This record gives sequence, C-alpha cells and structure tokens, in this order.
Amino acid sequence: MAFESLADKLSAAFKKLKSKGKLNETDIKEAMREVKLALLEADVNYKVVKDFVKNVSERAVGQEVLESLTPAQQVIKIVNEELTALMGGQNARLVFPSKPPCIVLMCGLQGSGKTTHSAKLAKYFKGQGRRPLLVACDVYRPAAIEQLKIVGEKAGATVFEMGQGDPVKIASEGVKYAKDHGHDLVIIDTAGRLHIDEKLMEELKNIEKTVVPNEILLVVDAMTGQDAVNVADTFNKALPITGVILTKLDSDTRGGAAISVLQVTGKPIKFSGIGEKIDDLEPFHPERMASRILGMGDVLTLIEKAQDAVDEKEAAELAKKMKENSFDMNDLLDQLRQIRKMGSLRQIVSMLPGVGNKIDEMNLDDNQFTRIEAMITSMTKAERAKPSIINPSRKRRIAAGSGTEVQDVNRLLKQFEQMKQMMKKLGGGKKGKRRMRLPPMM
Repeated sequence: MAFESLADKLSAAFKKLKSKGKLNETDIKEAMREVKLALLEADVNYKVVKDFVKNVSERAVGQEVLESLTPAQQVIKIVNEELTALMGGQNARLVFPSKPPCIVLMCGLQGSGKTTHSAKLAKYFKGQGRRPLLVACDVYRPAAIEQLKIVGEKAGATVFEMGQGDPVKIASEGVKYAKDHGHDLVIIDTAGRLHIDEKLMEELKNIEKTVVPNEILLVVDAMTGQDAVNVADTFNKALPITGVILTKLDSDTRGGAAISVLQVTGKPIKFSGIGEKIDDLEPFHPERMASRILGMGDVLTLIEKAQDAVDEKEAAELAKKMKENSFDMNDLLDQLRQIRKMGSLRQIVSMLPGVGNKIDEMNLDDNQFTRIEAMITSMTKAERAKPSIINPSRKRRIAAGSGTEVQDVNRLLKQFEQMKQMMKKLGGGKKGKRRMRLPPMM
C-alpha cells in the first residue's frame, strides 16, 4: 500500500519523542528533521515539505506543547492536523448542477488509467442512484472504444460512441443523447498522449468550450511520484481542472503526489484508485489519509466498506442462525465472500488503528480465503449443511476436488467447530461471552 515507507519513518521519529517524556526545542528540531527527510524520500514537493515543517515546528514549540503532560502526543496531533490541511482538509465532492446532466470531462496522459477510472466513476455513482452515460472520445488509441465498452459493461453503464470521428462532435452528441434518454451524469473519456502536446490540449479546450463541463477531472498515476504533480500543474495551466483522480494508491508507491498535488495546483484530489477491480475507487478523505499515514488507521472507511458489502437481510438471518446455533458451511461461505467484497486482507487490515508498520509482520494471504472457498464448494449440499457427516473418504474427495491436502480439510472442520462452540457461548449469557475466544484463521 502507498505511504507504508513514509508511515514507518514517521512512526520511528515519533517513537523517539515518546521515549523522552518532557520535550525541549532541540528534541522537536531533531524530530522535524527526520520528518522532513521522510517526506522528501516519499517524493513530496520540496517547497511543500519546507512550508509543512515550518508550520509544524512553529506550533510544536509553543508553550501548550512543551508544558503538556503528553507533549509527544501533542506533536503527533499537530502533524495530523497539518497533513490533513495540506491535502485539502475535507473530502472535495463532485458538484452536481440543479438541472441535469452533470458533465464530467476526464483527461490525463496515456497509461494513467483514464478509461478504466471513467468506468469506475460511473459504477460508483450508479451505486448512489445516478444514471451515468460514458462517452467514447478517445478515437486515436487502438481498441480504446472497445475497452470503454468492456469496462462500461462491468460498471453497468451505457456507452455512447460514434466510431473514430471528431471527438468534439462525439462529445456534443453524447450530451444530447444523455438529455434525451434521462442520464443525469455524463462522463467523457478523452484521448491521452505519451506526453503533453499542443494538439491534445487544443482538442481538450475545444471539447471544454463545446460541452461546458461541470467538472474537469485529471487522472494521474501515483506511481510516477513528483512527475504526477508536474503533469497536474501543466494540465491545470491549460484547462480549468476542478479536481484530480489519483490512481494506483494501492501499489508500493511513495505517495508524495497525494500530499503535494493540492498545494502545487490548488486543485483537490477527489477520488483515489485503490485496485484493479471496477469497485476499487473511493472518495479521497484528507483527514482519513493523514490518519493512515500516521498509523492511526481508517475506521470510517472500513465501516463504509462493510456497509456496502453486507446485505442487511442476510445479516439479520445470520444473527438468527447464530442465536439458534444453526450456522453451517453455506453461511461461512457467504461471510467469506462478503469480506472479499471489501478488498484484500492487506487493505482491510491497514485500516485498523495501531497496525501501521506491523502489517509486513502479519501473514496476510488472500489465498487462504481462496482455499477455504474451494474446499467448501467441493462439498455436497448435505456436507455443507451438516459437516459432522464428513468421514475420511469424504475428506479425501474434498481435498482432491479443491486442490488441497486432507490436513487442510481437517483444519477447516476444526475451525468451523470452534466457531460453532463460540456462537453457542455467545448465545449463553454474559458468562459465556467472557470465555469466548476467536479461533485462528488458516
């Protein structure tokens, strides 16, 4: 995940502060030097780092910090507040006009993920009750229109295209189509280039003048580091961009672009791409990102992911089964699939407070879920409903059918029985709850 290296270095700097108890100006100066180096190594813009460290230092040497009972925590609180402010303070939402449709013009360099994120954006807003239309204006890149159709189908969004014609006319006709067919959101996928050139900018300017978009979103690749900020700055000088979508924030990137882009361009990050799946797009919350960077987790985003993944009716039925102790393998399979909807284990665990730099020490293997799912789906209906009937010959058949070993099947059955016992205690009053222990995963 992005920011892991930065989070580790900041954690080490603050650990030194915590060990000192009372702080003086020299302690803070040394800590800020380490913070400065950590930010520069994360590819944060030099001027942004300089101003950030200056602001934190001025606040940190104040009387209320140095005389505080927990000065190190006060410094971390200041860093958290300044990081949040640096990235925009709060989530910058898309502005929908009172009269639909809302027109969103997508732009960026080739390879930044513009076409894919156009579809991701459509999927995100469709989930919020909108009726998005994707307009194919990338008429130069081979198979770009076909790619938009494929990802558009995954998003459940209509795609408007007129082949390899004039992009300005296609954009205009796409907006007319949206108005005629009741689409309240138009997302225009434009052509990218391997580098910024005058022809691309002129075409984008002509589309912008013709359709007058409500939002112009620039898609930039977080893995390009400071170059991403330079690209954003160049586009911003040519077009009135309203926000940025930062892609590949799930990768092993230094993350400097996320911290720098607002200060350099004056334009906020509105969304971040966190994976390859069509659902892997989330609103960019500066305060939550600051918490992640400082190892404080991101419980709010985790809760939102859980709410999106869990069906309320199914949850009620599961609660009833747990109470009656009638939980079976089918229910376990449903729960595993709902957890997987929330993202990878690494993504989920990284949002828990206090994990921080410990995440690499954990044995987080998504293949564990795959193996369990394979074993359960290799069982018959009767075996899923009543695992106690699974004898040695059945275990050998399940192992062969799932590509696992018999000991893996034995471990799953043992863990399932432990879960059943745990649920039985859960329904047995307070005494049982106190004795309850969660069995380890495979």
